[in-house]
Amino acid sequence: MVTMMAIFDNPFGLGGLGTALKTLTAIPWRGRESEDLAASLPWFPVVGLLLGSILYGLSLSWQILPFFPWPAGMAILLAAADICLTRGLHLDGLADWADSIGGFFQREKRLAIMKDTSLGAFGVLALVLAVLAKWIVFERLVSFGSTICLIPVFIISRDMMVELITTLPYARAGEGMGRPFVMGASTRQRVLSHGATVAVCIPFGPLFLLLFCLGWIETWLFGIRCRHAFGGITGDLLGTANEMVAMTLLMICALPGDRLSSYAGWGWLLQ
Repeated sequence: MVTMMAIFDNPFGLGGLGTALKTLTAIPWRGRESEDLAASLPWFPVVGLLLGSILYGLSLSWQILPFFPWPAGMAILLAAADICLTRGLHLDGLADWADSIGGFFQREKRLAIMKDTSLGAFGVLALVLAVLAKWIVFERLVSFGSTICLIPVFIISRDMMVELITTLPYARAGEGMGRPFVMGASTRQRVLSHGATVAVCIPFGPLFLLLFCLGWIETWLFGIRCRHAFGGITGDLLGTANEMVAMTLLMICALPGDRLSSYAGWGWLLQ
């Protein structure tokens, strides 16, 4: 008989989910966590599913409010919820990455800048642009009732972090937040993560399978840049990739407005 302890000891068991939640979100986890941090990688898309579902649920509340809907206000709420649920972790990585490319060409200086806790002008600009972009995109998605796309997009963006972790070396010589994940990563974890992501994207329609491919291409290009400029990947660069992929795909979803459903579903193939 498989015991509960065996489940948690399994590198792909529930302990990995706890580690993924603790690493990527502020959502509490009362169970055990896996001692092998890389075992959490197949659970990254599940975390994306949870975060996307929470934001989607919040977006539905504007339809039942007892007064005229306010899409822009709901968009601010979604942006704030996204930041709170993730502790701003990925935005912090984006800001550090922006600072690192602002003035130095030496690899070690770039890595040192990203490790510095102070925020520079490029980082501030990146944060302002990212939050403003979230608000604008969320507002359009809420206005046209298309916030359902948050679920597959959040899954894809977290999966792309796994893509980088399993295909690039760790850039720093010393310890760092991302090092235990990268050092223990394997091809099996990459396959499991991608498989779970594609499986969830299929019910949402062909568009999201295409978005998965576009997200992978964007991640592949970013990975090339990371290898050239930094010698590999770091936690900050993973957060940057998550923000870039998520925002790119959400902008694509927001572009067709109220016609998103006609492009996304499988039904149009039968017409």
